[in-house]
Amino acid sequence: MITIGGRAHTIEEVHEVGRMGLPFVEVSLDSPETVSGQLPELLEMKKAYGIDYLAHYPNEDNPFDVEVLKERFVPRIKSLVDLSQKLDITKATLHFWIDRRWAPPELIRGKLPLLAEIVGYGAGCGVVICIENLSERHDSFQKAFDAIPGLGMTLDIGHAQLLSKENTSHRFIEHSFGRIRHVHVHDNRGGTSVKDDLHLALGDGVVDYQAIMSKLVARGYDSTITMEVKTRDMARTRQSLQQCIHAPAGR
Repeated sequence: MITIGGRAHTIEEVHEVGRMGLPFVEVSLDSPETVSGQLPELLEMKKAYGIDYLAHYPNEDNPFDVEVLKERFVPRIKSLVDLSQKLDITKATLHFWIDRRWAPPELIRGKLPLLAEIVGYGAGCGVVICIENLSERHDSFQKAFDAIPGLGMTLDIGHAQLLSKENTSHRFIEHSFGRIRHVHVHDNRGGTSVKDDLHLALGDGVVDYQAIMSKLVARGYDSTITMEVKTRDMARTRQSLQQCIHAPAGR
């Protein structure tokens, strides 16, 4: 069954999403020290609102430096996986940039064992690690999927609109559907830079989310979807999603 939840970057946003009655909140877990201090409140909100948590882990310290990733990033993610266990989290989204158009082959070769280490550690703690598409296209992820059997994917349909003439979600669904464990939805007007990643409500940009969601549903997608939009835009974004999910076949 498809389950729709909301994104929260702060404790206050967890409260806001929790009050909406959504079944889960995808919460930013950035610093082990910060999360450790927030743990009692997060557990209290989990019980009070009857919600589950998904994790969204931090960006890489330096996506071009394997040694920095090995010394800083991997240990930090492992600590956050440990904390995720305490919050009963079983699915986490990870940014781990491996775009073969710009990342040199030797850099990708150096990064894949680190990604495998994170995925293996997560599996040992009951947490599925899902790599999120940033600028990557489906062929950039294929080498990682071939090398790391337990690696899942978070398909971000908003990111897929950037740096591409056609939304790359379609190719991911065609070539990598079996790895898609989670979906992020938000809208934008296309573009080629970080500033174009607007995280608008569905329908406020140019993303053909109806076609993308129809394709996911037709393939049998039945897992979680996070609305990565402002809390004030979640109600209408949820309505748009539900219309896509429940639309008759062929529409």
